[in-house]
Amino acid sequence: MAAMPDPAAHHAGRVVELAEAPVAGSAGQTGERPNARALALLAWGHLVIDTHQGALPALLPFLKAAFGLSYTAAGTVLLVATVASSVIQPLFGYLSDRSARRWLLPWSVVLTTLGLALVGLAPTYGLLLVCVAAAGLGIAAYHPEGFKTANQVAGDRKATGLSFFSIGGNIGTALGPPVIAALVTTFGRPGTLGMLVPGLLTAGLITAVLPSLVPPPAMAGATRAGAGDGRDMRGAIALLVAVVTVRSWTQLGLTAFIPFFYVDVLGADPRIVGPLLFGFLGAGALGTLVGGPIADRWGGRRVVTGSMLVAAPLVATFLWRQGDGLAVLCLLAAGFALVSSFSVTVVLAQAYLPRRLGMAAGLMTGLAIGTGGIGVALLGWVADHWGLMTTLTLTAVLPLAGFTAALALPEPPLSPQTGR
Repeated sequence: MAAMPDPAAHHAGRVVELAEAPVAGSAGQTGERPNARALALLAWGHLVIDTHQGALPALLPFLKAAFGLSYTAAGTVLLVATVASSVIQPLFGYLSDRSARRWLLPWSVVLTTLGLALVGLAPTYGLLLVCVAAAGLGIAAYHPEGFKTANQVAGDRKATGLSFFSIGGNIGTALGPPVIAALVTTFGRPGTLGMLVPGLLTAGLITAVLPSLVPPPAMAGATRAGAGDGRDMRGAIALLVAVVTVRSWTQLGLTAFIPFFYVDVLGADPRIVGPLLFGFLGAGALGTLVGGPIADRWGGRRVVTGSMLVAAPLVATFLWRQGDGLAVLCLLAAGFALVSSFSVTVVLAQAYLPRRLGMAAGLMTGLAIGTGGIGVALLGWVADHWGLMTTLTLTAVLPLAGFTAALALPEPPLSPQTGR
């Protein structure tokens, strides 16, 4: 893909000039409708960013063969990607809460795209990890500012609005495996360069269109005043981080080791990996779309606890059936259940930290998921020492721990942000 053209000076200037202004449709006004155009643009950028993130697990079998990696080394690749893309997100959230930095949205897409595109050209394992880390930093920069802006343009139905933003990321995560598998099986590892096309084009679109979705700076004062209302619930946010960490361990563990289960245990064709992960992650995308409206109607806590309770027997049945049709259905249902609470946990976090919307998003999509990446590396170590099936069995037990922790979550104090 051609390199991204330099944005027109006036467009880049407007992005920086209006960086401090809130987006139309800020929260806090009664009966406020969402800004659909802004949400659509943010969701599209989220889709492209997470397509790159979702592509990496499907690359692991190819990278394992190319570099002669152990399961632990392969899991470390995902660990580096997840830590770089996630653990640092609270820092970006902190910066986002101090002042809007919407210029991060297009430039984070550029960094992510370049990082993953160069993975296929990396000559050594060390340089491979550097490329993966660079892509992760771009992902980390996009999410807090994106979630904060999405919250501001979502109107009164926060869970529904953020589920629309999140669905872009979930669809992207689902598209990543088949897209990268098709590129690499067709062109070899350098096929990762094909990811440059959608990434750089999207970065240019966000740079050009974003300023038209930002209102005059005069509106900034009212929005900032509303953002300071409410009190922080630090105990609740700590518990929610624990719940999301367990969810992340389960989802990332399945994403990383299901390909090895089919190829190494069941002896399946490696080409099945892309479509299988697409189904698992695509079902999760559908779950996100459904979970938001349910949370607006029935409450976010119920969605979180229910999703964790349902996931455990579904994963167990998937492993028990050893790859038959029922196993695939259970895998899809497990993906639906696990990810249905994704946007809901962000909304709950923003209700628990009403004065720190960017930090709340960074904690949910960053720190909690990043610590889940550490769990993937540990699961890889378990697979090397006690076998792959032991690792996969653990992924069936983990949701029960998440369910137990979720039962202790308190009711959020701000009903407009939680749908209660």
